[in-house]
Amino acid sequence: MTLVHWIIPIRLVDLLEIALVAYVLYKLYQLMRGTLAVQIFLGVMAIYLLQVIVTALDMTMLRRFFSALSEVAVLAVIILFQPEIRRLLVMVAQTPFLRRFVAAPVREEVINEVCAAVAEMSRLRIGGLIAFERSTGLRHYIETGTILNARISRELLLTIFYDKNPLHDGAVIIRNQVIAAARCILPVSTSMKLSPHLGLRHRAAVGLTEQTDAFVVVVSEETGTISVAQQGELISNLTAAELCTLLIEALEARPAVEVEEETSVNLQS
Repeated sequence: MTLVHWIIPIRLVDLLEIALVAYVLYKLYQLMRGTLAVQIFLGVMAIYLLQVIVTALDMTMLRRFFSALSEVAVLAVIILFQPEIRRLLVMVAQTPFLRRFVAAPVREEVINEVCAAVAEMSRLRIGGLIAFERSTGLRHYIETGTILNARISRELLLTIFYDKNPLHDGAVIIRNQVIAAARCILPVSTSMKLSPHLGLRHRAAVGLTEQTDAFVVVVSEETGTISVAQQGELISNLTAAELCTLLIEALEARPAVEVEEETSVNLQS
């Protein structure tokens, strides 16, 4: 038998499969890094290694035990890693190709009104939490608040987050270019990557973006700092113009330069 017969033929589809598996594993690692899922994953791998050893040593009772355990292993993994699996699926849905079919463009006046309101809230140190629905529906979170279905305006957003207003606690959710609801309850992130000094608003903003593809704007009541959260990450110390740029990129409205110029004019006036 020649050496040629021992060479395993590698097709182009095999290389593609390897690349896809490596990419999925890398994304899973990114999602699990800094969370309890890493420890759970190591525990699962330890159990699997123990099963291999038990099978190799032909331990009858333990082999039967692990055989019964393996029947529910897939379901157990899905339950244990449910947050990470959901975030992975959301990340897939965020690809530009898919978002063309599910994401509706946001009108420029919506961004202008939100940026003007956030700039004023930052100046007056009024705390705020504004979530934009994208391809992932936020109906579950909308139903936890007070339904408004109101046109977006700078004045209305400032009124909602005024600290004497009963609606100021919780989040405003913007859906289909209207304020769908206020005083909404968002999931709070438990990520160990976040600073322990962050307040509940910031953790709620990150928590929502860990589970959905929403884009969330946060204004700190203590410092007036403007922050945004997306894909489980928090970006802080933004100016109003930088916020508009990020909103445009996230919501696919129009070129950033035009809105920055309009925002500067609005803020000056």
